[in-house]
Amino acid sequence: MEDPTLAELMLADLEQLIRCESPSSDPEALRRCADLLSDIGTARLGSAPVRAEAGGKPVLRFGPADPTVLLLGHLDTVHPHGTLAEAPYRVDEGRVYGPGVFDMKAGLVQALHAMAGAEYRDQVALLVTSDEELGSPESRSVIEAAALGTKAVLVLEASSAGRLKTARKGVSNYELVFTGRAAHAGLEPEKGANACLAMAHAVIAVAGLASEGTTVTPTVASAGATSNTVPDRASLLVDVRALTSTEQERVDLAMRALVSEVPDVRVEVVGGINRPPLDPDSSARLFDLAQEVATELGLRALESAHVGGGSDGNFTAGLGIDTLDGLGAVGDGAHTRHEWTDVAALVDRTRLVSALVDRIVSDQPGADRADADRADADQAGVDREVTG
Repeated sequence: MEDPTLAELMLADLEQLIRCESPSSDPEALRRCADLLSDIGTARLGSAPVRAEAGGKPVLRFGPADPTVLLLGHLDTVHPHGTLAEAPYRVDEGRVYGPGVFDMKAGLVQALHAMAGAEYRDQVALLVTSDEELGSPESRSVIEAAALGTKAVLVLEASSAGRLKTARKGVSNYELVFTGRAAHAGLEPEKGANACLAMAHAVIAVAGLASEGTTVTPTVASAGATSNTVPDRASLLVDVRALTSTEQERVDLAMRALVSEVPDVRVEVVGGINRPPLDPDSSARLFDLAQEVATELGLRALESAHVGGGSDGNFTAGLGIDTLDGLGAVGDGAHTRHEWTDVAALVDRTRLVSALVDRIVSDQPGADRADADRADADQAGVDREVTG
């Protein structure tokens, strides 16, 4: 029997991961998926990852503790249990489908195979977390600690229609909680303090904070419990995306300065700035290197994209570390039941990441000496075999 091709191996690994549902909200499901990824990674790399937890959810680290290059990925998906039954794994006309395939289980498989194919395997590590879809509230410190001391971070999140993500907006999340006073809506509404009305004023006010390049979007709103009662409580979720930290801070100050327009209704602001922007300057050097590597490999010319969504790469870029994002799947449909990944691109992007890792490491001072030391060690092993 012929050995399987790289594409066949990658699809086999990917199928296993997709069939193991891993919603962000279920720690036990995430641990099962981490067990599976650990087995896959051990088979591909020849050594098991270091395991830990952040906020009761698994964290895996493959590779050395002090790498030159850090790869980032996450296990969790937005899909609840049962999605697999409604949107099953399948391969059709060069596309692979299944919950989480695009965001970002294909990227995890690519990362492991890229590490396995890199010449400088001893200089690259992969960190996999389990709460990215929730904003990485527990794993942020783990990510930042792992990135410190590295020369580059490559994020295996999905591409933007094949384009690498060279800039991302910063993300802020807020909940406005309104507390008023209940009263009978028919008998004595004047005795109430309407939290819903205060929220309605706030919806208009926060939407007015948007500016060019900054979006401020009221999303989920709720108020009241019964139709004949003045609501004494309401809440409003607000999503903010900004190109610069200055804009994030402007909106943050304005959100915290909000006051209720309805007498006797209090407003509390919960949340704040979550992810700093990934500035184009953070990715420029790595994108140039990636373009050179793609040309050398005979791959299609790379393009870049600036996107509104955030990732864990925002954190590492915020530390001043060169960060390039969107190196994972080529496909579409993130967070939907029809998401898909291009099968042929699985191998091409894996080759790109592997070669990019080698280029980054070889460009570091002392790389030539490290190569010589590695060659000397190999030759010493040969000499021992000959004379032994």
